[in-house]
Amino acid sequence: MKKIVLWMIAFVAFSSGALQAQDLTGTWQGTLDVGKGLRTVLKISKDDGKWKTVFYSIDQGGQPLPANSVVVDGPSIKLGFLVLGGTYEGKLSADGSAIAGTFTQAGKPLALNLVRATKETAWVIPEPPAKLPPMAKDAHPVFDVATIKPSKPDAQGKGFGVRGRKVSTFNTTLIDLVEFAYDVQSKQIVNAPAWMETDHYDISGQPDLEGQPSHEQLKEMMQKLLADRFKLTFHRDKKELAVFAMTVAKTGLKLKESEVAAGGLPGLFFHPGAKGGLVFTIRNATMHEMVGVMQAAMLDRPVADQTGLTGRYDGDVTFTPDDSQMGGLGAKLPPPPEGAEAPPPLFNAYPDQLGLKIEATRAPVEVLVLDHVEKPSED
Repeated sequence: MKKIVLWMIAFVAFSSGALQAQDLTGTWQGTLDVGKGLRTVLKISKDDGKWKTVFYSIDQGGQPLPANSVVVDGPSIKLGFLVLGGTYEGKLSADGSAIAGTFTQAGKPLALNLVRATKETAWVIPEPPAKLPPMAKDAHPVFDVATIKPSKPDAQGKGFGVRGRKVSTFNTTLIDLVEFAYDVQSKQIVNAPAWMETDHYDISGQPDLEGQPSHEQLKEMMQKLLADRFKLTFHRDKKELAVFAMTVAKTGLKLKESEVAAGGLPGLFFHPGAKGGLVFTIRNATMHEMVGVMQAAMLDRPVADQTGLTGRYDGDVTFTPDDSQMGGLGAKLPPPPEGAEAPPPLFNAYPDQLGLKIEATRAPVEVLVLDHVEKPSED
């Protein structure tokens, strides 16, 4: 989505030198200018000898976002944002009252200067929205009301998102929606008219049932929307196609078991790397969910999961795509910083960073043969 969401910050704490521990503890706050001001708050404490840091973007809901790593170099501070590939670099003032710094994302630096807050000056952090309980496993939701609007002509990127009960897509084609709903790649969609790849839509709605829908229930909602609003009908067939097979590399799996509570939705994101290339961030995702995004956005053919892995995993892989890759992302990458060494190609990065191997092969796969489809009516 085209907005900065500050999530899961890796805070850089101080080890030794001119600054002492008492200089860091407390509440820091400042405003990030992204076209509008986003008030940010950073709370730093120490418990049993371990630093604890919680970050809040109070104009985006105020959810507490705990830090998960620590590094220091005297008065210089560096924050790494795991999900969005952003960094914050700053320097503590001599009197310990302020941090002058810069937040950088997608190669664009933005000033973010923090001051130490007092009881009188501290901003009020709103209560985060209540976490939705999971929807019943046997529930079959549909969109209660869904709006479908043409995307802005100059929109870049694309995405699917869930916030609370709101389900939305941004700048997605009908091909994107079918890929998501039915776990297929574009080459598995037969007889598609040209407009399915060229017309882009923003969709917004919520389920008719209470609770947080699972990934499978979201796909079921999309299937029903496609049939209702796009009049989509098809039949299934088999066809031999060029595919990619994904297996565990000989070096062993390097993805980690997810620490997200059971029942949470997966998080699968692309964002520019700090030193060029792309970062694919994987949070609380199964191999099946990960493969779905890979074949829809990263690769130009279907991907067969042959890992045998059944858990949910976290990880990050940084790579430089070639001309055949990332056609489904719908956005141009910024050039790498001057003098930076380009990240490795995707097929090298996966085994080295994730412990997964991707090989080209051919195999019979299921295809969806479209019988009928229509453009949606105006809302």
